[in-house]
Amino acid sequence: MARGNNVYKEAYNRCLGLLGAAGSLASEPELGATLGVSRTTVRLILARMAETGLISWNKRDKTMLRAPCADDYFPTEETDSLSQVIERSFMRRLLAGGAEPGMQINELELAREIGVGTTGVREFLIRFSRFGLIEKRRNSHWVLKGFTRSFALELAEIREMFELRSAAAFAALPQDDPAWAELDRLEAEHHALGRAFATRFGEFSELDERFHRLVHGASLNRFIVDFYDVIAMVFHYHYQWNKAGERLRNEVALQEHLAYIAALKSRDPAKVYAACRRHLKSARDTLLASVPESDISAEPAAKHAESMRQIKLPAGDPV
Repeated sequence: MARGNNVYKEAYNRCLGLLGAAGSLASEPELGATLGVSRTTVRLILARMAETGLISWNKRDKTMLRAPCADDYFPTEETDSLSQVIERSFMRRLLAGGAEPGMQINELELAREIGVGTTGVREFLIRFSRFGLIEKRRNSHWVLKGFTRSFALELAEIREMFELRSAAAFAALPQDDPAWAELDRLEAEHHALGRAFATRFGEFSELDERFHRLVHGASLNRFIVDFYDVIAMVFHYHYQWNKAGERLRNEVALQEHLAYIAALKSRDPAKVYAACRRHLKSARDTLLASVPESDISAEPAAKHAESMRQIKLPAGDPV
C-alpha cells in the first residue's frame, strides 16, 4: 500500500477522534494544520465522512449527524508507518517459519514478501541487530539468534519502567486526544476477539502489540517509543515460539488488557498503576517460562530485577 494512502487513513482516524470529542469540526485550514496534512487530504476526509453519514458538509458548514463508532475507523495495519509495516510483517514471518535460533533471513525475499524496498527492510534489520537478536551475514543474509534468561530479565525491568510511566501519561491525556478514540476501538476489538476466542486466540499477539504501542506512544518520549521495537519482538512474539498453553495465557492476558483499559479510562493513577503492574508481571512470568534455565548469569540479574521491583515509589507519584 502506498505510503500516501496510509497518511490519509491515519489522518482520517485522528479526525474521527476530533469529531467524536468536540461534536464539530474546525475550518479546513485549521484541520489541515491540526492533522498535519494538505487541504486536498482534508477534503478527502470530509467527503468520506459525508458519504458514511457522519456529517452533513456544505462548503464551510459541517454538521455532525452521528458520533463515530469503532467500525468507522480504518484498521491500524492500514495506518501504520513504513517501519511499523515492516516490523509487523517480519514478526509474522518469524512465527510462520518456526523462528528457531539459526533461522536464515534474506533481505531481498523479505522485501518482496512485504512489497516494500530493500532499503527500508535493511534499516529495520540493522536497528534490531544492535540488541544482539539478529546478526548480519554475507550477501544480504541475516541469522536469528537465541537470547538468554538474563537478557529477558533486563528487558522486563526496562519495560516495567517505561510502561508504568507511559500508562500514567496516557491517563492524563486531555479528553479530546485521538488516543482515547483509538483506545475505544481497541477495546471493541478485544471484546470481539473474546467472543470467538476458541478459534481466533492466535490473533491476540498482534492486538497485544497494538495496544501496548498505543500506551507507550502517550509518553511522547522518542527513546521509549523507539525502544518499543525490541520490546515487541521479545514479549509479543518470542514466547509464542513455545506453543504450550498458548490459548490459556492469551485468554488471561486479554482479560488483563480489559481491566487495564478500564483503569486508563478511570484516570485514577492508583488503578492505572495496579492494572499495569499486574499485567506486566504476568507478561514477565510468561516470557521467563519460555526461556531456558541454563543461563548461569541469570541469578544476579534476577536478584537485581527483584530488588528494583521492591523499590517504593513516592506517594502521589505512582511511576
